[in-house]
Order: sequence, then C-alpha cells, then structure tokens
Amino acid sequence: MVLGVAGLSVGLALGGVVLLVALGWTLQRTVDEEAFRTADAVARLAGEDALPDPLPVAGGQLRVQVVDSAGRIRAASIDADRLVPMVRPDQLTGSGRQRTVVPGQRLGWEGPVRVVAVPAQSAGEPLTVLVGRSTVDIRHATQAARTMLLVAFPLLVGLLAVVAWRVVGATLRPVEALRSGAAEITGRDAADRLPVPASQDEIHRLAVTLNDMLDRLEATRARQRSFLADAAHELRSPLTNMRTELEVAQRLGDRSDWPAVAADLLADTERLGRLVDDLLLLARLDEQSAPGAGHPREAGPVELGGLLTEVAARRPGPPVAIGAEPPNADNPPTPPDVGGSSVPPVVLVAAASGPAWTVGVPDELRRVLGNLVDNAVRHARTRVVLAVEPAVDGAYHLVSVTDDGPGIPVADRERVFRRFTRLDEGRARDAGGAGLGLAIVRELVRRGGGTIDLADAEPGLVVRLRLPVLPDPD
Repeated sequence: MVLGVAGLSVGLALGGVVLLVALGWTLQRTVDEEAFRTADAVARLAGEDALPDPLPVAGGQLRVQVVDSAGRIRAASIDADRLVPMVRPDQLTGSGRQRTVVPGQRLGWEGPVRVVAVPAQSAGEPLTVLVGRSTVDIRHATQAARTMLLVAFPLLVGLLAVVAWRVVGATLRPVEALRSGAAEITGRDAADRLPVPASQDEIHRLAVTLNDMLDRLEATRARQRSFLADAAHELRSPLTNMRTELEVAQRLGDRSDWPAVAADLLADTERLGRLVDDLLLLARLDEQSAPGAGHPREAGPVELGGLLTEVAARRPGPPVAIGAEPPNADNPPTPPDVGGSSVPPVVLVAAASGPAWTVGVPDELRRVLGNLVDNAVRHARTRVVLAVEPAVDGAYHLVSVTDDGPGIPVADRERVFRRFTRLDEGRARDAGGAGLGLAIVRELVRRGGGTIDLADAEPGLVVRLRLPVLPDPD
C-alpha cells in the first residue's frame, strides 16, 4: 500500500506541474492574442492614414505606440509614453510579427511586460505598431494556483492514503481470515474448513473453491485409509490361516498330515499372491490415472470373438459350447451334456456379422473377460452365456456375459464396482475373493475408452461391456 500511495503522490505531483505549465501557457496565449488583435486594428488605421491621436484602446491594460524606422513615436495611446518606445529599434529584427518581454520598470509598470510588434505602412512610410501588456496578473494567477496546489496536495494525498488504507484493509481482511484458517487446519479433523466471507466476490469464490479442494482431498484420504485398512485385513486373513495351520501341525508333530497341510498352505499362498497382484495392479492404475502421469500402454487391434473363445477355453471344467445365434428370451442356448458336472458350462455365441475388432492391450482385455467369466461361473446355476454383437451403435462393440444365478439387486449394482466390496451372497460362496475383481475390470475398461454396466437377465444377471470399434485391420 505504501508503494501505491507513493506512486499516487508522484502522479499527482506530475499532474500539478503539468497543470501549472498549461495554465501559464494558456494565459500567455490569451494575452498575446489580445495584443495582436489590437495591433492589427491599429495597423489597418495606419494603412488608411487615419491614425487618431491619441490611439483608441479598449480598457486600461494595453498601451500602444506607433514608431517609424528611426524610433520616433508617431502616435500613442493616452497612457503610453510619447518619447521612449517600449522596444528599441535595434530590438526589432526583420519585418514580421514579433513578440518579446521587456522589464516593466522602464515603462512604469510592475513586473515584466509582454510587447508584440506588427509592421504597418502609412503614406509609403514603414511603421511598426507596438502593443504592450503587463503580465503581473498572469504571474498572480499562476502563484495562486501553485499555492492552492501546495496546500491541497498534502491534504489530498493524506485523504487518499486513509481511503486506500481502509479499502485495502477491508479487501485483505477476508484474505487474512483465509490465511488464519489455513494455518489452523491440522488435517486431523475432517471438519476443518476455511471461513467463507459473506460478500459475493472473488475472495468468496476462492474460499468456496479451496473448501471444495479440501473436500476432495479429504475424500481421497478417506478412500486411501479405507483401502489400506481393507488391504491389511485381507492380507492378514491368509497369513493368519497359514500361521494357524503351521502351529497346529507343529503341535501334532508326527501325527500331522503334512500333504494336507502343504495343500492348504499352497491354497492360502495362491490366494495371497492373487491379492498382492490385484493390489499392485490397482496401485499402478491409480498412478497412471493421476493428472500428468503417462500411460505406457502397448495397445493394438484385438478381435473380441477370438479373445472370448480363448478365455472360455482356458476354464477348467465343462467344455465350451458354440451357439449359432445370440441369446434372447425366446431362444435360450441349450447347455451341452457334460456328464453330470456341477460346474455350469460356458456357452459361447458366435457372432454372425463377422469379426469384432477393437483397440486395446490384449492382456488387459483378457483379464477383464476372465474376471467377468469367473464371476459368472461362480454364481451361475446351469449356464453362462458369452456373446459379441459387433458395432451395435456404430461406435461400440457389445460384449455380454450372462448367468442364470441369483443376480444383484439394483441398489447394489454400482456398489459392487467399489474396492473390497462383497455382497453377503458372494461372501458366502466365494472362496478367497477379496472384492477387487470388478474394481479392476471397471478401471481397465475406462482406460480403454469403454463402459461397463449391469442389467437383469430374467433370471440372473448380464454384464454389458462396450468397447470402441476399430475398423477391420485387414
């Protein structure tokens, strides 16, 4: 604020100087114009050889003399000197219009006198008309203006300083409140927020934006805390099982069934390995999804029909059945005879419209389809149906995974995509699932430019996966 007041003072000082200069120049120009008008009128009288004596002058501020080339006064106004010219002949150079300043003492005036000279002719004789006017009133006017500025300038600067102090203080008071509020935020209390001023201005919008940012940070921190707690719980479960089995086997000694213990430990180890892999994958996806992070993805063309066949064929249990038409309510696929196996078969419906090409990372798409098929088989009663409908809307291929299991309530269909979310039925039937599969699926699909949602299959559930269309690379 000090710099602002100082700059304002300098600007006002420069403005005052310019004002004084402009005032003096304007007054001087007015005097010269008045003197030249009088001199031109007298010169016209001289040219007509009609010079009166004394010369007529309006008002008492001007004095007029008409002198010849020898410096003799031929005519003068009533109050002008008739013996001594206002300007000596040697000071008159040339024959043009001139102006000069002479001391007022030699003319009996106070202060300097402004004298203008205009050439004239009378009966063929060259004459010069001299008109003088005192400039003391100009000096008095400029001195009065200077005095007023010297008196008013400090008062104006002081008033502006007080106003600036109050205005700047009122403007920065909300900023100081924001600073104090930010200094008091410790991060331990989720209710810590910055004070929002009542005025609807930029500071208000800044405070609202900062509080929104704090809300987002708090939500992110809450998700991280929940993720860490869930991850620690899921990691602790297989470790606790392994420790318990080893302690029991150690107490039993030679009576322990070590092959059974080894099989149990191997199962827990595999579950632990899958969980660690899922956690690492989610961590990498979160890091690559952060603003400014790169996405080192080796994407390329992928044919969805072949990829579905490959994923379904890798499943242990009943063989893959190939259907001729897409499944619908009037034409359900018939499950093949699998010799009484309790594992539901996978029915793959061949696409009649040709190959369905998309762009993506094959390993990521393989993992997406594998997770969806595993979930469907885990919850299905009699069958799982895989289908591909190429370019349903011209922009996306539709891949559907349908099972005839218990389905998922509408209220829980968005929640199942959250991390570590397992519904009660899934928790009871799933051996070792941590609730990360669908979270990984949605993140991978989102990164590939697609979408995923759940719908009723009547009975059961259908997972609809939309992936962007890639023209046939061939």
